[in-house]
Amino acid sequence: MSNLRKIIIDGQEVEVDGAMTLIQACEEAGIEIPRFCYHERLSIAGNCRMCLVEVVGGPPKPAASCAMQVKDLRPGPEGQPPVVKTNSPMVKKAREGVMEFLLINHPLDCPICDQGGECDLQDQAMAYGVDFSRFREPKRATDDLDLGPLVETHMTRCISCTRCVRFTTEVAGITQMGQTGRGEDAEITSYLGETLESNLQGNIIDLCPVGALVSKPYAFTARPWELTKTESIDVMDGMGASIRVDTKGREVMRFLPLNHDGVNEEWISDKTRFVWDGLRRQRLDKPYIRENGKLRPATWPEALGKAAEAIKGASNLAGLVGDLASVEAAYALKSLIEGQGGIVECRTDGAKLPSGNRAAYVGTAAIEDIDDAEMILLIGTNPRLEAPVLNARIRKAWTRGAKVAMIGEAVDLTYDVSHIGTDRAALENLSKMDHSDKQGTRGVMIIGQGALQGEDGAAVLAMAQATAAAAQSKLLVLHTAASRVGAMDIGATNDNGMAAIDGADVIYNLGADEIEIAAGAFVIYQGSHGDRGAHRADVILPGAAYTEEGGVFVNTEGRPQLAARASFAPGEAKENWAILRALSGEMEATLPFDSLAALRNEIVAAHPHLADIDVVAENEGEALAQGTLGSGTFASHITDFYLTNPIARASQLMAELSANAKARRTEAMAAE
Repeated sequence: MSNLRKIIIDGQEVEVDGAMTLIQACEEAGIEIPRFCYHERLSIAGNCRMCLVEVVGGPPKPAASCAMQVKDLRPGPEGQPPVVKTNSPMVKKAREGVMEFLLINHPLDCPICDQGGECDLQDQAMAYGVDFSRFREPKRATDDLDLGPLVETHMTRCISCTRCVRFTTEVAGITQMGQTGRGEDAEITSYLGETLESNLQGNIIDLCPVGALVSKPYAFTARPWELTKTESIDVMDGMGASIRVDTKGREVMRFLPLNHDGVNEEWISDKTRFVWDGLRRQRLDKPYIRENGKLRPATWPEALGKAAEAIKGASNLAGLVGDLASVEAAYALKSLIEGQGGIVECRTDGAKLPSGNRAAYVGTAAIEDIDDAEMILLIGTNPRLEAPVLNARIRKAWTRGAKVAMIGEAVDLTYDVSHIGTDRAALENLSKMDHSDKQGTRGVMIIGQGALQGEDGAAVLAMAQATAAAAQSKLLVLHTAASRVGAMDIGATNDNGMAAIDGADVIYNLGADEIEIAAGAFVIYQGSHGDRGAHRADVILPGAAYTEEGGVFVNTEGRPQLAARASFAPGEAKENWAILRALSGEMEATLPFDSLAALRNEIVAAHPHLADIDVVAENEGEALAQGTLGSGTFASHITDFYLTNPIARASQLMAELSANAKARRTEAMAAE
């Protein structure tokens, strides 16, 4: 039996799913319904009453369209489709009344409110309100909350839509926010005045329809109409969330999430959102050369000449691709180094990912497969730290009834997990079990970099792959580095992995700041920040950060995405591919492209799937050969969520968040 129902909205007949609410049916018909509390990714509260509509033949009062389903409407006397009106006099009067009530206690501080210009209450008061108020009583006021260093509160503006409470409880999986009191004394507060402990908490800033929750670091620095808005991609983890970069002049002022159902829905992690102050600090803005043990500023021709001389004189040349490098930069480095008989390596953390086998180093699952999974197995990963938005997606599947199991260290992931074991023996036992009962159920197995970094990483991956095949489950390799999949796609690897780098006498380091390079080698460092890589360098070539150049990144599920340039690199810093192209000219081994478009054409000719932006390809590859597992437990690859890359380590705010998280961990231990 079809679940489709006919319904007439403002004289227009539409056919929609009976399970839809009226507010969704109106959206299908292209009619906008005002709302404050309703949000399509949160549960229905029905408490702001702004979305009232008239149901003809129903009760003689307006109905809340967010809380009434199409299937609950009665047909007309002769079986005609139900009729809904969204612009009748009854609806107009109801909306004006609701708006008047909402504004009784709302402070008149629009000129100094940080939400001004992008405030739902402002917009809807203009569209649906009246220009006077009949209330002369004094307005109530409430104390502001301290939610930590990220979210600033002005609770007198709060209209009790409870979006923040529902988000933190349902999506972020923390229970620190709620509403107390009744009537005029009702207020949103945090439990015992606690600050929020979640790496997704910044999303409540976007959700708040008034200026009650605003961004503390961004407050009073810019107005929305002063900002240039650029759609781009986040590189703080391997997930590749869609973001909007807002710039004022040359400065990045903030990052906001963009809706992308296949990747991040409309959430981003706090590191993604607040890392922008790291783009301003500790920047490399001119080339440097090390002389007598000390770095001194140099000109571009001087630095490129020194680098070219070192590369030409190298007997054992190696290139390293860092975690934030775009596909274009990695390809240019590979072309340059391999053209000189050297080797390149992108698996700088030692993960044993097999090159050339996309089904093994990316997996066969898409992030969206988590939504309707019935069974999810996590191996050697802590998604709450490695990809918080992905973790929220696993939590959503769990709330819908999915069973989640885990092999690795027991951690709080905000949902119930059956803990199978912590070590390789647990994985081996699991692989020996009969999985025929799981065939036909939708399963997703997620394996983290922590499981692949040991000497037996390849054997662990092979066993996970075989177990997934036996259970007819999909496999997702959860990458923590934004550049990794793209660099693996273009073959920026060598047969011996990082072991081959140890013998190199000249190393070209393209932004790999998470590793120690042994003494002895001549190091050319190209990157954006004065981090560990620059401290070890003999020549420093300043490159652009991810907001300062266009580039392709491939996310953890193998989806090529386009990061756009939002601002310009500081000082004399240049785009990464252009530096490598200029260096090749200096070495008289000129690379065959002189624009980003020409470089992209060359990459696409060699790797056609990289032209399909925002498409998840079917990954192919042979099943890996089984190896012997070692012993030892699986640990997550990331211990400090806030300090995983040079941009985050340059950020004062990330340092504060990291210190707060550490303090909370030690307190919790002491209290137990």
